[in-house]
Amino acid sequence: MKARTIIPIINRGLKTFPAVVLTGPRQSGKTTLLQQEFGKTHNYYNLENPDVRMRAKNDPNGFIQHIKTPCIIDEVQYVPELLSYIKTEIDRKRKAGNFILTGSQNFTLMQNITQSLAGRAAVLSLLPFSISERFGYGRKTRTVENLIFQNKKINKTEKLNLNDMLLRGNYPEIASNRKIDRDLWCGSYITTYLERDIRNLSQVGDLSTFEVFLRAIAVRTGQILDLSSIAKEIGVSFTTVKRWLSLLQTGYQVFLLTPYYKNINKRLVKRPKIYFTDTGLATYLLGLHYAETLFSGQFLGPIFETLVVTDFWKRFLHHGQAPTMYYLRTQDGLEVDMVLELEGKLNLIEIKSTATIRPEHALSLKRARRDLGDLVDKAGLISFHEESFKLTDGIEHIPISSLVF
Repeated sequence: MKARTIIPIINRGLKTFPAVVLTGPRQSGKTTLLQQEFGKTHNYYNLENPDVRMRAKNDPNGFIQHIKTPCIIDEVQYVPELLSYIKTEIDRKRKAGNFILTGSQNFTLMQNITQSLAGRAAVLSLLPFSISERFGYGRKTRTVENLIFQNKKINKTEKLNLNDMLLRGNYPEIASNRKIDRDLWCGSYITTYLERDIRNLSQVGDLSTFEVFLRAIAVRTGQILDLSSIAKEIGVSFTTVKRWLSLLQTGYQVFLLTPYYKNINKRLVKRPKIYFTDTGLATYLLGLHYAETLFSGQFLGPIFETLVVTDFWKRFLHHGQAPTMYYLRTQDGLEVDMVLELEGKLNLIEIKSTATIRPEHALSLKRARRDLGDLVDKAGLISFHEESFKLTDGIEHIPISSLVF
């Protein structure tokens, strides 16, 4: 198993809180990580097992009384009533690190966590591999603060294979094992997600229409979100589309990047941009199965932007930090793909799917630096180009390979 950046953060939580809750999308590696890191110190109970789940449902108080702590309770969203009994047990015997809970359906789990375990649990999120984790540097992954423009070159043997990364994505199983058929894995993941995580929700009636919605979202990865357009396109109400989007977002299938709006007097675009969490699933839903098709088509830019933006999102979450990232777009034409607010300063990043860098690629960054003035700390452009260099005064070029560390 490749090391995950979040491991020290989990250990820190276990020293402080009676419970640690690890959420994230299905197949992001939660169970594997916990069994590998804590299998010798914590007893393991999996609520996906029908027998274990039935015992917990029929007698939740008895289940909690008879399990041996410290313990891992996997997929706790299947028996949410357990949480109130875990709270009682924590209050009866408050001991740090007694419970590790996992859950994939964040939209179900978090409501119950906030009601039952507020102040008693550290809540952390594990997403699919970051670029650094994919290359085996999970324990050395820099925080976003340390990453920004402190470029490090990678060995030639570790040069990024963008074809592979964009098409196969970063879910641990498919990213780590080249023998796994990409199309079969992605198709099975989507079917499992629809059948297990969506079918049981009353908000979704027709799964086939929901899958059309899923594909409509994939088409729009890296774009400003227009729910009215999607509703009209797939033939459902605006309210339905808004509710379905909430399921995708809270289930970690998509990420909404909100606009930066502070300290700017110009009229701003206020709708969020939407990104698929995983480029492998996004390209599969778009019908892109070969590198030649991806790199010669219209979706290369949005898919590459999706890879970069979600990698920063993962860095924040895997270091236990709240993401302070935005995009900037004004109605008079100023656009910046990503704005990172760190230590009260703004760091501006443009993302270009090209290996040929031209002066015009820096125009939006130059204008943003001028308009935002002293608010800006650093500015840079991330692209396919393999070298780090100064693009112009105050603007650096950052190769995508810098994200390996």
